[in-house]
Amino acid sequence: MSIPDREFYMKSALMLAPELLGKKLVHKTKDGVCSGMIAEVEAYCGADDKGSHAYKNRRTARTEIMFGEGGFSYVYSIYGMYNCFNVTANEKDKPECVFIRAIEPLDGIELMKKRRNTEKISELCSGPGKLCTALAIDKSCYGLDLTESELYIENYKDIPKDLIRVSPRINIDYAEECSEYFWRFFIEENKFVSKVAKRFRVDRGLV
Repeated sequence: MSIPDREFYMKSALMLAPELLGKKLVHKTKDGVCSGMIAEVEAYCGADDKGSHAYKNRRTARTEIMFGEGGFSYVYSIYGMYNCFNVTANEKDKPECVFIRAIEPLDGIELMKKRRNTEKISELCSGPGKLCTALAIDKSCYGLDLTESELYIENYKDIPKDLIRVSPRINIDYAEECSEYFWRFFIEENKFVSKVAKRFRVDRGLV
């Protein structure tokens, strides 16, 4: 098992995001170990990004972890129902993160099926809320060190650049012009990438 060290995360979210594709996200719990290969991510770039929770350096109890070093878990809930998992990026006081949107299930698939209440492997982790449920990632995981805790990222597969696609981020119309930035990265033709509306399907190769 090879786990990236802190230095791996000490870069901008835009640089880190495509480098996370092909990495394995692992969560060890009392019920067992579940993991998946990261297949889809989005970059959120701090003070100047209207899509970011830290836009204008907004510092709250929720966003505090973003203002530390890269390589920590940032978990928040939406609609009072679903958890979302992010990886902090960059140096201290540069509040950036990478949102993990989808993973390809690898280990603990039966446990994931139980948690998600479905037999369809394609439905286990093909979306941010789904993958958090499947891997039992909740707000108790907020602030965990991804280099040395029960929730961690390890090296798994190198994804060739010609298999990486980029597009605008999903469902952030509130971010105005920032919603048009091509800051979503995903593995081409991976069947576990989240299903998105037609208007979000304009993509291109990694520049």
